[in-house]
Amino acid sequence: MTAVADHPPVRRPVVALVGRPNVGKSTLLNRIVGRREAIVEERPGVTRDRKVVEGEWAGRVFDVVDTGGWLAGGGRLEQQVSAQAERAIAQADVVLLVVDAAVGVTEEDEQVAGLLRRSGRPVLVVANKVDSDTREPDVWEFTRLGLGDPWPVSALHGRGSGDLLDQVVSRLPAEPEPAAPADQEEEGPGCPAVAIVGRPNVGKSTLFNRLIGEDRSVTHDMPGTTRDAIDTVVETDEGPVRFVDTAGLRRRARAGEATEYYSLVRALKAIDRADTALLVIDATEGVTHQDQRLAERVDAAGSPIVIVLNKWETLDADARANVIAQVADRLSFLGYAPVLKVSALTGLGVHKLLPALRQAVTEYHRRVPTAELNRAVQAAQAAHPAPGSRILYATQGAVDPPTFTVFATRTLPPTYLRYLERRIREHFGFGPTPLKIRVRRRSS
Repeated sequence: MTAVADHPPVRRPVVALVGRPNVGKSTLLNRIVGRREAIVEERPGVTRDRKVVEGEWAGRVFDVVDTGGWLAGGGRLEQQVSAQAERAIAQADVVLLVVDAAVGVTEEDEQVAGLLRRSGRPVLVVANKVDSDTREPDVWEFTRLGLGDPWPVSALHGRGSGDLLDQVVSRLPAEPEPAAPADQEEEGPGCPAVAIVGRPNVGKSTLFNRLIGEDRSVTHDMPGTTRDAIDTVVETDEGPVRFVDTAGLRRRARAGEATEYYSLVRALKAIDRADTALLVIDATEGVTHQDQRLAERVDAAGSPIVIVLNKWETLDADARANVIAQVADRLSFLGYAPVLKVSALTGLGVHKLLPALRQAVTEYHRRVPTAELNRAVQAAQAAHPAPGSRILYATQGAVDPPTFTVFATRTLPPTYLRYLERRIREHFGFGPTPLKIRVRRRSS
């Protein structure tokens, strides 16, 4: 499978927000799109991956790309964040260089400006944090960056943002012919969303990059590197698939700070919207209590789950047998879920993920004939009658996931409902998807 280019030939124009850390790029993105899409906190380094959000002004629709702070030096993590910003610049139609008017020109600002002059892209210098008229004279200092007159704005309060967007729209390329059918196809039911979830530092971003075929997410051996949900559409032989990389989900006691709270909210929202989920577990650590709690949360969302045991190549035979036993014991409530052994780092077993996901999505949307369903339910009741009750009939009321309503003379105990679910699953050959059974009481 190959990753769809971030911006195909007929596409929305792209506006990239770049600059050194902590100048307000994410706040400006939220101001442009009119909602809180990016995580914002008053300290540097919160944004790490590229985030693409649709914006609109004066009838023009465009993609806004938020990036992490660009730095010339730094460690491996800072270098990866800077590389993400450079990729965004290379793909942009207009670049907004965001600077801090309250601080003035810094050495890092000059380094970013030099990079932008060499890129040849149209650039607007955005002097942020101009909250009043008294600060406006300070912005002219930024003309020394050699990128034209600066535009004073307050991303936090919205001051000057309309004038800035007028300039952005005027610099966008000519609007192409409408391509609604292609856009609808990408967003429609033929493009299932797959959330990659797991606790911190289990290899989610490495797996995400392996699946999409490019280093879209920042990977690092420090827990909590991914702060937001990042998604990319991958074109496969069976159609497009949208993979969503999420932040690592920690225990509530460890998620107290504001950044981690919003990371948690974004990850849970991605899970709730996904058609299916890849639950990534570090095989070298086995199935932890935190993995169990996360699996319960994903299962409660009602989406099918594929369990991914990552770092499989590092285990010996005894360790592998032990991990498989832990999955069977501690994740028994996900008995329908396939278990794949992979190495996101080397690619071992990753080719099995797509068929498993496609089958999970197919079964998630499946509907069975009512007459055949009742034959299966009556056969199950004949083999093992419901205690103190009698099942009258059953219907499938919904899909996503397949949901069945059983009409009985009395309430059925949970143990019998699990038995009934197993018999329905076996009779129809339901694959890796959860089933829901509801009971309604009816007099005989």
